[in-house]
Amino acid sequence: MVEIKTAEQIAKMREAGLVVAAVHAATREAAVPGATTKDLDDVARKVIAEHGAKSNFLGYGGFPATICTSVNEVVVHGIPDTKTVLKDGDIISIDAGAIIDGWHGDAAFTAFVGTGHAPELLELSRVTEESMWAGIAAVKNGNRLVDISRAIEGYIRRQPRPASGKYGIIEDYGGHGIGSEMHMDPHLLNYVSRKRGKGPKLVPGFCIAIEPMVSLGTARTHVLEDDWTVLTDDMSWSSHWEHSVALTEEGPLVLTAVDGGKAKLAEYGVTAAPDPLARGAA
Repeated sequence: MVEIKTAEQIAKMREAGLVVAAVHAATREAAVPGATTKDLDDVARKVIAEHGAKSNFLGYGGFPATICTSVNEVVVHGIPDTKTVLKDGDIISIDAGAIIDGWHGDAAFTAFVGTGHAPELLELSRVTEESMWAGIAAVKNGNRLVDISRAIEGYIRRQPRPASGKYGIIEDYGGHGIGSEMHMDPHLLNYVSRKRGKGPKLVPGFCIAIEPMVSLGTARTHVLEDDWTVLTDDMSWSSHWEHSVALTEEGPLVLTAVDGGKAKLAEYGVTAAPDPLARGAA
């Protein structure tokens, strides 16, 4: 069953989403050469507490940290620790979430540590992020879930191939419904699968976390013995971007973007829904 939210519930999710955005801003600034991934987790923990929110990652299925820190060939679910020291030239995907009054926000981004990154790494992150926005732009009343998948995959497939020969769209992980829980139905593939059909119709109150994960090689992954850390099978580096999105009567609202997605959606000819918090404040 897909959970359909009221306008009031979406407003609460927007509150949680802005906490996630604050975590992103703080951890992006802290992701410098010499920092450990545990340092970043400490930063995130502090920001969440300062906003009166709760972490939805800590303790989830036994996960031992506040954020996921996935470095280089780690695709997702990397566990922060004191041993992983960021180096100049690394890339790191930081996945974070927060809860306000029982309502969840969840988003991820890829950051560049230091300088001197190869052009193909810069392009990898750009392609992954833009594919996410293409998916967000497909969150329209009357569309179906598969239209989001098609927009993500289509954008990636249209890009020039990297020096490695291809972009791998990670197959085993994807987006998900979000609301009163962090992970809910429906599961969102980042590619079109005939076996999965068209999926549910998108209607006002529908909320989804859209999160493409793309590598410079294979789409296949494996999990380490910690039962969390996911790596590409060929150890190719990867990027992960995510936003939580609500479909309202007035269009899509990117809950975890500071501006609600207004600027990026405009590039796709889509008008973002008004921010319920800004409207309430006025």
